[in-house]
Amino acid sequence: MTRTAPTPAASRTVPAGRFVQGAAVVSLLVLVWQFATAGRIISGAQAAGIHGAGAIALHITTGLLAVATLLHARAGGARWPVVVAVLVFVCTFVQAALGDAGVMTAHVPGALVLTVGTVWLTAWAFRRQAG
Repeated sequence: MTRTAPTPAASRTVPAGRFVQGAAVVSLLVLVWQFATAGRIISGAQAAGIHGAGAIALHITTGLLAVATLLHARAGGARWPVVVAVLVFVCTFVQAALGDAGVMTAHVPGALVLTVGTVWLTAWAFRRQAG
């Protein structure tokens, strides 16, 4: 009966780490899209449809980010990013509800919360890889 040595945690987390990085960057790009389309709405343009499509894309990309952080944690990585990513994902639905209801006094600050959470995860993903 022979045993193979377990793969070191660092090499097991590299593919998961790349998945986290990719999902984080795409989430940031969708947030940029959301800010651009929000600016068009504020300036009077009829951009609610494309802003709504961006919201769906944000649900998808932040959901992928949550899955990526979970896979990374299961491969031996930190667990706190999973909590942050899931909170960001849940916040996208709160944001959509606030936007549909027209509660801009909460929708605008909520966008900043989503941005901080996503930027934080992105910075962590790239900083961790460098270390």
